[in-house]
Amino acid sequence: MKRAKPEFNHSNIYKKEDWWACWIGFIVLALCATGVIGSWYKVPKISVWTNNALVAFSGQSVVSYVIMFAGLAVIYLIALKIIGEKVKTFIPAFLVVFVIGVFSLFIGDQKSLKGLGLSYPLWGLAVGLLISNTVGVPKWLAVAVRTELYIKCGLVVLGAEILFTRILALGPYGLVIAWVVTPIVLWVMFMYGTRVLKMERELALPISAAASVCGVSAAIATGAACKAKDEYITIAVGQTLVFTVFMMVAMPALARFLGLSELMAGAWIGGTVDSTGAVPASGEMIGPLAMEAAVTIKMIQNILIGIIAFVVATFWVTRVEKTKDGRKPSAWEIWFRMPKFIIGFIFASIVFSFVLIPALGNDSVNGILKVTKVFRTEFFALAFVSIGLHSNFRELGKYFKKGKPLHLYWVGQTFNILLTLLFVWLMLSGTVFKLPSF
Repeated sequence: MKRAKPEFNHSNIYKKEDWWACWIGFIVLALCATGVIGSWYKVPKISVWTNNALVAFSGQSVVSYVIMFAGLAVIYLIALKIIGEKVKTFIPAFLVVFVIGVFSLFIGDQKSLKGLGLSYPLWGLAVGLLISNTVGVPKWLAVAVRTELYIKCGLVVLGAEILFTRILALGPYGLVIAWVVTPIVLWVMFMYGTRVLKMERELALPISAAASVCGVSAAIATGAACKAKDEYITIAVGQTLVFTVFMMVAMPALARFLGLSELMAGAWIGGTVDSTGAVPASGEMIGPLAMEAAVTIKMIQNILIGIIAFVVATFWVTRVEKTKDGRKPSAWEIWFRMPKFIIGFIFASIVFSFVLIPALGNDSVNGILKVTKVFRTEFFALAFVSIGLHSNFRELGKYFKKGKPLHLYWVGQTFNILLTLLFVWLMLSGTVFKLPSF
């Protein structure tokens, strides 16, 4: 059987969207680390507001958002132009997406809604869906609807927040809870979806990854690795966003009902609540120790995004697609398929953990990360708006026939909750192992 010979072209490093996500993420991180962003340019801040919406924005924040828009518009325009996209209407189109993204952040910071866990991803998605399912998305606007590019940039920046010093805080306890349970749940859900529910693999996998790893980020990373349709990723993301709100409130209540210690409750929440952003809020409902444990477990889980994306790319190239055309792929095809933004994610984590922390200290790096988080949040906001603008209920409806996506999610999430609870008890109850000094 002949081995495929994929073409290797060094121009890929500047003509592919994945690589541009790395370059853009690195530019943002470098500017933040050197103080250009944060000291010279003050990042915008939306304050939590109750009744008076005007208190959410200061004059400085408005100016900062204008500068942020201009900077991102220019760099995205350059990227898309080099990639080969038509960018004639990009600036006004990006302005619309950017404004909706900021609006979603603004609504998400309303005190009552924030307390209920109805954060910016849900509002960005809702506004996008409202537009796409009523007046529709005009062609001139479509050029700025770049779900994958925005989320990939956000994931590269997120990599800087995955600090190995935090991971070491729970040591082997956290590694066992996050790295043993997560792959098991992912595999069981995928098998259940494809073998029992007879779902397409490219639909079952993003849903399984979203429920087992870390919600939206994992769904998009694995979806890219297996070349899932945009509609499939939208379903996985949509379900995750809706049910995260329920999980965020239900898990602390269930932990109290079971009488779990604060440490156990936090670890359980970190391993089961899908959204990284919802985890600290959910853990905080129990207490500060629970919040810290929840965030640490979720960070350890987040590392698996890159590993799982690589495994999925390898599996799809060597097993799934091999059965479609009968050819034997080369090792290069695994490299070409693997989402390159994962390299940026891992590189950012390594640099911040092993270069910047020793050089600058924890306090300085934490200050930098407060700044990078503003950009990471903005990238994600743009992505959620784009997901909504890309989605049409009539198109999505056919994938929900017989309720298979919902069925898979809840069977898998129930299994995840129970298995995580078992491992949390084994590692952190003090019955089997000595409790960590956390």
